[in-house]
Amino acid sequence: MNNLPLNQLGPHESMPGLVNFGVLLPWVSAANGNRLFVKIIHERDQFIQAIQPLAFELRHDVNADYGDLWSTALDFNTTRDLQPNSHFGMTGRHVYRFELHNPNTGVLDWIIDPYAREYAVGKLSAFTLGYIPYVWSPGETRWKTPALTDLILYELNLAEFSASLQGAIDRLDYLVDLGVNALSVMPVNNVSLEVDWGYLPQGYFGVDERFGRRDDFQRFVDAAHQRGLAVIVDAVYGHTGEDFPYADLYRRLQYHENPFMGEFAQNYFGVSTDFNRALTRDFFFSVNLHWLNTYHVDGFRYDCVPNYWDGALGAGYANLVFHTYEYVKASIASLPRFDAPEGSRLIQIAEQLEAPEQILQQSYSNATWQNATYGAAVACAHGMGGAIENLGQRLGALGYIEQSTQNGETMAKAPLQYIENHDHSRFLCEFGLHRPDWNSLFAEGDRAQWYRLQPYLIGLLTAKGIPMLWQGQEFGENYFLPDSGLGRVLLLRPLRWDYFYDTTGKNLIKLTRRLVSLRKSCAELRRGSHYFYNDEERYQSRGILLFQRETSAAVSLVAVNFTEIEQTVPFIFMRAGNYTEQLHGQDNFSVNEGQERWLTVPSSYGRIWRSA
Repeated sequence: MNNLPLNQLGPHESMPGLVNFGVLLPWVSAANGNRLFVKIIHERDQFIQAIQPLAFELRHDVNADYGDLWSTALDFNTTRDLQPNSHFGMTGRHVYRFELHNPNTGVLDWIIDPYAREYAVGKLSAFTLGYIPYVWSPGETRWKTPALTDLILYELNLAEFSASLQGAIDRLDYLVDLGVNALSVMPVNNVSLEVDWGYLPQGYFGVDERFGRRDDFQRFVDAAHQRGLAVIVDAVYGHTGEDFPYADLYRRLQYHENPFMGEFAQNYFGVSTDFNRALTRDFFFSVNLHWLNTYHVDGFRYDCVPNYWDGALGAGYANLVFHTYEYVKASIASLPRFDAPEGSRLIQIAEQLEAPEQILQQSYSNATWQNATYGAAVACAHGMGGAIENLGQRLGALGYIEQSTQNGETMAKAPLQYIENHDHSRFLCEFGLHRPDWNSLFAEGDRAQWYRLQPYLIGLLTAKGIPMLWQGQEFGENYFLPDSGLGRVLLLRPLRWDYFYDTTGKNLIKLTRRLVSLRKSCAELRRGSHYFYNDEERYQSRGILLFQRETSAAVSLVAVNFTEIEQTVPFIFMRAGNYTEQLHGQDNFSVNEGQERWLTVPSSYGRIWRSA
């Protein structure tokens, strides 16, 4: 894969007041009678009836690798008088779009710039005249991305987490205090709607205007890094929204073929991208590099990988993550946050729900989403047969490799572990709905059942793999999410921070903080082996899940009780030691190797005994 010539694409202010525009439009040439214009207006004038955008024609050229290239250079120092009583040409943000005059289909207006770095309302691109690049803090330059096995993820939707990026920055200290060390941020790319999850992008090289401007997100990443929080962004590359310019323009041109879009692997929704095209491959590779270098992100969570998975040696997903890894390795001097003795710490997480084990084995992804743990937890909550056994195996990451060696390089690998994420209702909903007669869009899990979450939290945050919390999970957020329909993605569900202060919230956040602290301080909970005690008669039949995390230096025995009755069960210790209970310091004891002891596990709760 190659990096696109981004210095020739999109708007660039090469010197004060001189802005160059460039856009690749393969198969759209001047020889066929096409003419392309850029229409520009200052953002302060865009809603004023008497002031209309000014149009400037681009000239046609050919890029040797990608085909038809259109460009122009505008000197705003000499154009200020073209639009009297306007702000045109003044310092500040201007909004623009392209307009194509085609001999067959006529005038095609409202074409987005696929290489825009900024965006405005709806189908408008933007640039800032007199833009001053963001200056990163001195502390940010010393930031190191955490090792994969040390990650504790917190997934968030910026629009729901806080009202603004500054509001999110103000809440970072809360997340640090919670104990997480990495943020998985849902898409921040440009979309057409004000309320949207962001999984149908129309622009990729910048931050959507509903979140702010590029320096707002840079400040967010900078502030996160200063506080010890990695930032991972959602990358949606297997499909786009219908307004994505390479989908929109060629559809309106009535072309039977497209130089960017087309059938590739699978397509669940949106318009499919075609990774058989060099432009498509290099475009998304360039997007990755842009976010690594411009926004200093620590990695990517790749959405819906089946859309562009064509095998380990294919042109799609595996090719992209390999070349991104290789780029970081070759650029480690300019990307020192990824440099570590064990190798590059670039985080590349696949959402490959169809074959998560395979994606870790056959690609340079070092982590993957997987719904098996979530599904086992749901089955357990509903008392289904064999569910506790299945959950025990899932919490042990059964079937997943811990590392792989490719081209002489050894890379750590791990699945994500979660019982909540943006795709599903809050886990509290599994224990019953509050006001179930409400429209499903507004139904809520019954927070009176909060205590039943406790054994699941204990299991999750002591499991093998990378634990992930979904925003507000730690204080009992209880939204219900429909399985289908636009109500899933077009309804804002802001966090109810007042939950933090009620009895439910206080109890859950206290437990979460304690568990996260234990995971960070106990190496065996991050890197240790996992042994699930699969004994139906002794444990599962009594609602008990019991497993052990162990290194040569320490062992932690985890027992959780899914029933509402205190349970006492026998256990034979294969490792002698002084065991201290970690959640409340109760029931401490010493045992010899091979000694049996009866363990008491509170109802809807658990115990963690540790010997070091």
